[in-house]
Amino acid sequence: MELRDALTQIADIRQQMAKSEVYRAYRPLTTAFSGVVAIAAAIVQPMVAPVPREHIQNYLTVWLVAAAISILAVAIELTLRARRSSHPLRWELTGHAIEQFMPAIVAGGLLTYVLAAYAGESAWLLPGLWAIFFGLGVFASRRLLPKLTYLVGGFYLLCGLIYISLKYRAMYSPWMMGLTFGIGQLSAGAMLYFSQEPTRE
Repeated sequence: MELRDALTQIADIRQQMAKSEVYRAYRPLTTAFSGVVAIAAAIVQPMVAPVPREHIQNYLTVWLVAAAISILAVAIELTLRARRSSHPLRWELTGHAIEQFMPAIVAGGLLTYVLAAYAGESAWLLPGLWAIFFGLGVFASRRLLPKLTYLVGGFYLLCGLIYISLKYRAMYSPWMMGLTFGIGQLSAGAMLYFSQEPTRE
């Protein structure tokens, strides 16, 4: 029993250490890349969905593909760095990072499906809600990220609220999405660069 208790305590200590450390696997270039993807999607949207209210599926496709590309890029980066890292808590830190951000991603995805499938007339709310959910994900991850990251979370939250308040004046505007996520992710990339570079991992 004493050995089992000791192993349990060691596991608990490792988890607490992982939760208290700054996570350094989010890379500046990968984060900034997702901002570039958002700007590219804003350029593509008018070509694919010239009248988003009449082409809601095309509109959603543009932004969901952009999100998938960004998530895939981050996932590949996290996996590769976790495999290469000699840090003893790297996998624990990666797990905590995913665990903290995942609820916002899942909630945003489920809400997107429900609005698109059952309340299409309210789908214009999605860009604002996406920004709000993403901001909440950033806030949830703030303990593993540089201190100033909360400013990025606040930026997303504010942009989401502004978009919803503008209602029809900004409905499905490609640049509301493009600039929100473009500026947000480029700023986050800059914060990561100045707080993490150079790295010794």
